[in-house]
Amino acid sequence: MAKVVITEFMDQAGVDVLKGMDVLYDPQLVDKQDALRAALADCHGLIVRNRTQVRPALLESAPHLKVVGRLGVGLENIDLPTCAARNVPVLPATGTNDDTVAEYVMATMLITLRAGAFHVNAEVLSGAWPRTKVIGGRDAKGLTMGLVGFGAIARQVARRASAFGMRVVAYDPFVPADHASWTELGVGRRELAALLTESNVLSVHVPMTSQTRGLLNEAALKSLPKGAIVINTARGGIIDEAALASLLRSGHLAGAALDVFEREPLPAGSVLMDVPNLLLTPHIAGVNQDANRRASILTAENVRLVLEGKPPKVADAAKGA
Repeated sequence: MAKVVITEFMDQAGVDVLKGMDVLYDPQLVDKQDALRAALADCHGLIVRNRTQVRPALLESAPHLKVVGRLGVGLENIDLPTCAARNVPVLPATGTNDDTVAEYVMATMLITLRAGAFHVNAEVLSGAWPRTKVIGGRDAKGLTMGLVGFGAIARQVARRASAFGMRVVAYDPFVPADHASWTELGVGRRELAALLTESNVLSVHVPMTSQTRGLLNEAALKSLPKGAIVINTARGGIIDEAALASLLRSGHLAGAALDVFEREPLPAGSVLMDVPNLLLTPHIAGVNQDANRRASILTAENVRLVLEGKPPKVADAAKGA
């Protein structure tokens, strides 16, 4: 009987897909390294999120491993060359959270554009009335949304931003100029330097690579128009957090929303402490009840298919999962 080990949280509907197999589901297993290595000794399928580090040392503990399922799309925590060398396919849940992340971007954009209006609960409950303090925000309509990256999630953001009456531009050297999505979505193609100077709202949608680490450094962020806001749902380390904090404190940037960080969880005394109009969430932009269910079902189905000797579902099928 095939054994599947699940090291982080997963929707029960996905676990149910694996009925009939020997399933070890322990959402805390990622933090119990000795138990994890022991569980992998006779494991055939491994399902992880972003915290489980699937590196050579861990893979050595799994001599019978045949497939890795990723409950998400980022693969930085998985040693792809080593998996490939062992003929172990790595299957991300591509497409299952595109809409979820796009909705997060729009929600945090609207909150952040209102210049702190959603950060005054304590004052209102205390009997204060800080109305004049928080009426300096802006409408989204008429602003320019700049997308760093123009993949599936960014295109969903573009659709929503256009519906709000925003002008949308994007930078992505891997999407050719003649790709149909530029004209279909009415998005202007830009080089990064030009994009930054135009963007009232900047949303990041690129993976973490050697080329994107530190991509949005102090100079890049300073080139944004005064009063711009920044949203990062991609990966920490792409934005220079210290520079972002400094520019928010100086007033050059009007606000920011960060779902990802260079170190997760944030260390004590983070440079992001006590920064004005900064919205922080713990890497959940792509995870809500609906997205988690879709990702869990698709990942479990693909792991099961591989273990049964069948081809996995194509990535695009995830959108209908």
